[in-house]
Amino acid sequence: MISPNRLAKLIGAALLTGGMLPGGALAQDSVTFSSWGGSFQDAQREALMKPAAATLGITIKEDTTNGIADVRAQVTANAVKWDIAEQGSNSCVLLTKEGHVEPLDYNVIQTDGIDKGVIGSHHIGIIYFSTVIAWNKEKYGDNGPQNWKDFWDTEKFPGTRSVYAKPYYNLEAALMADGVPKDKVYEVLSSDEGIDRAFKKLRELKPHIAVYWKSGAQSAQLLKDGEVDMIALWNGRAFTAIKDGANAAFTFNEGIFDFDCLVVPKGAPNKDLAMKVINEFLKAENQAQLPKYISYGPVNAKAFDLGVLTAEEMARVNSSPQNAAKQLVLDGQWYVPRYDKLQERFDAMIQE
Repeated sequence: MISPNRLAKLIGAALLTGGMLPGGALAQDSVTFSSWGGSFQDAQREALMKPAAATLGITIKEDTTNGIADVRAQVTANAVKWDIAEQGSNSCVLLTKEGHVEPLDYNVIQTDGIDKGVIGSHHIGIIYFSTVIAWNKEKYGDNGPQNWKDFWDTEKFPGTRSVYAKPYYNLEAALMADGVPKDKVYEVLSSDEGIDRAFKKLRELKPHIAVYWKSGAQSAQLLKDGEVDMIALWNGRAFTAIKDGANAAFTFNEGIFDFDCLVVPKGAPNKDLAMKVINEFLKAENQAQLPKYISYGPVNAKAFDLGVLTAEEMARVNSSPQNAAKQLVLDGQWYVPRYDKLQERFDAMIQE
């Protein structure tokens, strides 16, 4: 039996030697963060996870997700292993409606510098990304497709294409290819006739689609290996593929601007600590580091005011003022009541 005096000395020694760490966390404290893997998660580790872990004195464990079904499965089975999960914007809204995620604690999570459009009661944006047009320079040189009309023009730009295996981004691209100005896309999509018009345009291109990619890592590999002549993919994946040796280029013109968000799955084992980690991820000084590793945009606008990003880095970041102006902002709310039926229709079209 340890005497009270001896116990007090041991506790005191633990506090002095690191048993209690910055932010009030215990040395054994940890959270599990699930993201998309590949070069993107590598970038998040350097820019966000390592600084957050150091500040809070905790361990951030990692896993990867394939999307909304993974969160649903864990919550439904009462076997939640993730404390924080990254999801697409529309998935965050759906998970909230389904009751599969915890409300966020905005007494802990500070939102100064973050646009209200990415802040929800149960989710918050973490990065901006864009779906852009990239092309193989061996095929087209520097004069590749500059907009969605070019992407659809198989006479001017013969060759194979690749697009995401989801309706979002593709419906918007199809209408812009069909001559709809980017600021009128959702006005057209507000009617069944507009949706039919988009699918008709997608069918025109289908014979030239070699691959419907299903993950960011797959899309980057397609570009890097030159397996397709042009591809619609996320800008960060395009940048990393080029950095890794892909003989390719891409344009932000008519890019489709979207964001990923963070959620805390219902029943997360370390919910309170997850709120502190999310707050660290969103700090301007950490957000400003992300474009050093991958060209996804900070959601905290104050990241652009710190003088951390060079002019070259600003030019390749999709959410910098000069690039954001060229793009359409995806309306995730538009998809929520329609998504399941649109995905069924899109899958059926692929199988035709």
